[in-house]
Amino acid sequence: MLTDYHLHLRPDSIDAAPERYFTRENIDRYLAAASAAGIAELGCAEHMYRFTEALEVWSHPFWEEWAVDDIDRYCEVVGASPIRLGLEADFVPGAEDRLGDLISARPFDFVVGSVHFIGDRSLDTDEYTIWDDRSDPDEIWRRYFETIAAAVRSGLFDILAHPDLVKVWGRAGRLPSRDPRFFYEPAIEAIAESDISVEVSTAGIRKGVAEIYPAPAFMEMCVEAGATFALSSDAHEPGQVGFEYPRALEFLAAHGVGELAVFESRRRGSVPLGEAVECR
Repeated sequence: MLTDYHLHLRPDSIDAAPERYFTRENIDRYLAAASAAGIAELGCAEHMYRFTEALEVWSHPFWEEWAVDDIDRYCEVVGASPIRLGLEADFVPGAEDRLGDLISARPFDFVVGSVHFIGDRSLDTDEYTIWDDRSDPDEIWRRYFETIAAAVRSGLFDILAHPDLVKVWGRAGRLPSRDPRFFYEPAIEAIAESDISVEVSTAGIRKGVAEIYPAPAFMEMCVEAGATFALSSDAHEPGQVGFEYPRALEFLAAHGVGELAVFESRRRGSVPLGEAVECR
């Protein structure tokens, strides 16, 4: 069985109005794409920062610009469909209680935890970027994986999204001076002590780094730590569902992974890893 547990129902554009994309008709487009790709189960995890309710968790200029949607309308539309209802929630240190309240008030099947900001600086957008001439890549990588560890230990999340997002720009960004495994350690220790599933995401292939999240060395350490894994494309349009899944299947097989995590009502199960029929 194949899954795609991290997709978005609309393009990554501030002008993508929810009334156009939070519809059963649009969901059916994703279901058709999944069927063509041999994917049996989908999970939608819209970005929390696109909902007005997110401003109760964190007030940042980026979120204030993007937070225009109603989270309960989103939950209603997806909850009435065959797609699992999820949320991609940014971990904001110090806001754990507020985030917990937002999550617990809604009937999510799963919550994907991500780290896109270090302090008030962004890792993966040009706006508010942390990658300037004054930045120290080693310090950014250290802080990123320490924040990932805190996110894992918070207990707020079922899946750890794109766990080494800090590499997103590849050589066009900043790479550390030391072996990345040195920086992974805090996150791996937290994963080993938790019940979170680690996301294997093909989205990194579409980014500057041009490789799967996580990197092979990170994946090896996760396997050694006894982690479970979820599979995703982080699609923002139907044509990205199952993106480069043959590469993901090779990656999982190379690391001895034969099962995928699935979720319902925040409870995790597992299914045997299947083969793709047709992937984009």
